[in-house]
Amino acid sequence: MKTTIMTDERLLSNIKKLHEDKVEINRVKLEHFKKYDTDDHGFIWDPDFHVDIEPNTDDGCVRGPVAIGKAIKKYFAEVPAYVNPASATAGAWYGQMHLFADVSFDQNLVPEDLRAVWREYNTYPGWSGMNHCAPDLRIGFELGWGGLKRKLEYYRAFNNPADTSFYDGELEYVTGVQAWVKRLSEKAFEMAKAETDPFTKKSLTEIGEMNAHLVENPPRTLREACQFIVHFQSVDRVYFNGGALDQLDELLRPYYERDKAAGLITDDEVVWYIASVLFNDTHYSQIGGLTPDGSRETASRLSYLILEAMHVLGIPCNMALRVHDGMDEDLLRRALQYTMEDGSGVSYSLSEGIEKGFARNGYPEELGRMRKKVGCNWCVVPGHEYALQDVTRANLAYAFKHAMDDLRTGERTLDRLFDRFVWHTNVIVDSIKRGYDIHYETKYKNCPEVVLNVFMHGCVERGLDCSHGGVDIMDLNIDGIGLTTVADSFAAIEKRVVEEKRLTWDELYHALDTNWENAEPVRLMMKNIERFGAPHSLADKWAVRIRDCFVAACKNGGTPKHNIPVTPGMFSHGDVYIHGAKLAATPNGRFFGDPICHSNEPDPGFARSYNTFSPSLKATAVAMVQPGYGNSSPLHLDIDTDMLKKEGGIDALVALIHTHDHMGGTLINLNCLSKQTLMEAHADPSTHPDLVVRVTGYSAFFASLSREYRQQVVDRFLTQA
Repeated sequence: MKTTIMTDERLLSNIKKLHEDKVEINRVKLEHFKKYDTDDHGFIWDPDFHVDIEPNTDDGCVRGPVAIGKAIKKYFAEVPAYVNPASATAGAWYGQMHLFADVSFDQNLVPEDLRAVWREYNTYPGWSGMNHCAPDLRIGFELGWGGLKRKLEYYRAFNNPADTSFYDGELEYVTGVQAWVKRLSEKAFEMAKAETDPFTKKSLTEIGEMNAHLVENPPRTLREACQFIVHFQSVDRVYFNGGALDQLDELLRPYYERDKAAGLITDDEVVWYIASVLFNDTHYSQIGGLTPDGSRETASRLSYLILEAMHVLGIPCNMALRVHDGMDEDLLRRALQYTMEDGSGVSYSLSEGIEKGFARNGYPEELGRMRKKVGCNWCVVPGHEYALQDVTRANLAYAFKHAMDDLRTGERTLDRLFDRFVWHTNVIVDSIKRGYDIHYETKYKNCPEVVLNVFMHGCVERGLDCSHGGVDIMDLNIDGIGLTTVADSFAAIEKRVVEEKRLTWDELYHALDTNWENAEPVRLMMKNIERFGAPHSLADKWAVRIRDCFVAACKNGGTPKHNIPVTPGMFSHGDVYIHGAKLAATPNGRFFGDPICHSNEPDPGFARSYNTFSPSLKATAVAMVQPGYGNSSPLHLDIDTDMLKKEGGIDALVALIHTHDHMGGTLINLNCLSKQTLMEAHADPSTHPDLVVRVTGYSAFFASLSREYRQQVVDRFLTQA
């Protein structure tokens, strides 16, 4: 039985029903998709739902603001009007629009020489990435869908552009949402007429009334604000899988305080409202943090109620808690208590690395405090910043592979090897920057941010897409990956080849070229050095040099044509198998095709020979190699609850979180599970169908993940040394 502050049994029953419905929805999706290795997106799978969307280009695609606006409108004209009787809100989405139409960039926009570089270095260039910025939903709260429509009409007339396609496309989308909201209202009224249970009948009637109001008007109450968020979530996911919200407790706090003062709501009802939003989708949000001037903690009673909704609902939820000095320590402890009870919970977004790091780009620290953790690993200023985070992967392991190839001839020294590694790293980063220039020039004509533009400051006023001058802050992100794989490889060469001379360069190349065939003792010798993260490891200095090399490549000027600033991050997502699938064997003992490292983390087993609390060693290592400019390099902690209890439980975690923050860390993703539960669920996911874990920055049902993705969590799992 879960610990809970809720006392209203009827509302608890409704939330339990939402939990059961989500598990069943997930089961049906898995029957069709077999696995789901990303966020546990809240769509409903219905094989009978289909919408015909006509292409508008010769190559059979849907491109441009008007065509996309019309496609969104058509989708929501035909999608089922979903109303769950257990929910406080109405609406759902039934899969992305891409299931029914080819909505994509014109691939001919990128020259072949640039594509060749990306292929050679196994680079994810990010040039056609979508979303990965965040809306300011206060714009929608102030205007409502009807007000957004009138704002678009006003600025279309005021600016009077020769090409009105920006406004025309946005109006198609907004009026399409209004028609859908009206259908939700009608469906709720229809269900209320047939309902016999008094509580459900009343709730359905209220859902009908508030959606009827929201067709044209802004939300007036907390429940209506939550309903507006559900509208946004559904449309945002349908078009290119958007997933960012804002700081949820501050976004909703004015409505909560006003409704409480008027005696309109109880805290139990608030938990139900929030649970209904979380049931709809796993959009990323944050609770807590400082005001921009740093004078006040923003956590409130509503922050606790959001934690309660997550805890009672018990499904994947992408919520973060901002950690800083002087924060509400009771809120931190409550979050950790629920994580230990549930196995997973919030992630911990750390102020030192995020806020002060962002100031190193030349921005005020006040702006850094406005950045919210609203993505898998990333933060942005909602409504103001276009950062295109988490869409690139600069694979440093491939830069190392090419550097090793360069040393097959000529002088063979560590200095020359590192010089060649630096050269290849710059080739990768420069190629991504070139792609970003193409992105800036073409995105608004191909796949514009139709859904987000109306919730960004400046886009409607200027008639410009947020990717093309619509917002004031543009600082495109590049994520480096493979640091640990490379650092351990450099250290292994230094130790075994250069210092100890137990292996010649020729012998090393032969072992790598044959994928360690008949050379297992040699492989283990190379692998069993003091690896990155272990005390006194040679790999630590290499990790810092590699980080510095990558960061310098990113910060050495903006994009070549438009001088758009670039900010480095270091994040791999969970795709470490994909990034290593074609990579040759590496000197750290890794086989051809094995996964590369997770983000900037030590590889599993790095501290097995040390009788110490290994989460502390891991946290120290990750803090050491943060990119340092406000973008994340996360720390994943998957801890055995038995070990944690012996090491001090919540007190130990509080100390670790604050210490990692003070050391410049940016993000902690935490799972606290029993080894027995984890291994049972890995062997047979059906034994724990509703076990929730944080995979990287996102939360998912463990049973939804492929075996490879489940294995990542198992490999990271930290038990007593």
